[in-house]
Amino acid sequence: MEKWKTLASEYLCRRPWMTVRRDAVQLPNGVVNDEYYILEYPTWVNVIAITKDGKFLMVEQYRHGLQDIFTELVAGVAEPGEEPLTAAKRELLEETGYGNGTWRLNMVISANPGSQNNLSYSFIAEGVERIGEQHLDSTEDVRVKLLTEDELYGMLANDEVKQSLMAAPLWKYFATRKQSGKERSK
Repeated sequence: MEKWKTLASEYLCRRPWMTVRRDAVQLPNGVVNDEYYILEYPTWVNVIAITKDGKFLMVEQYRHGLQDIFTELVAGVAEPGEEPLTAAKRELLEETGYGNGTWRLNMVISANPGSQNNLSYSFIAEGVERIGEQHLDSTEDVRVKLLTEDELYGMLANDEVKQSLMAAPLWKYFATRKQSGKERSK
């Protein structure tokens, strides 16, 4: 297996939340595709945040793409040069007012490596506590929700977590707990 050769690149759109690039690429077999589109995004982060009393800290917000309200993990974008862990801690504090706790990397995934150039870093933060107030951007309308483990697992099992970059880390969290003998309480 060989990588493709980029013959030319042209930016079609450069906006803060959407950058579209058209590449002309040559495949290892010699075939040239003059129109291969790449969406460029910054690094994304999300957090499975668990309070000191074992509640899962989630946010509820409207998502215009599907035109509905969803319960999601805290998530956001890393600023240029910002480490993913730093970005995740900042997003948790800004969106919920919660912080501290013990943090570890859960997984690093891609929404679509065929057409997107970024990665999404998912962290687990255990023992978080309220240390401040929400500090939302003018374009954010976020409500904090605390869920039990069973409530969150039920949402996953019922396909209520629609954001795949959040569902995958949550499924890994529950699968890893089962493997380590820390199964959900019934």
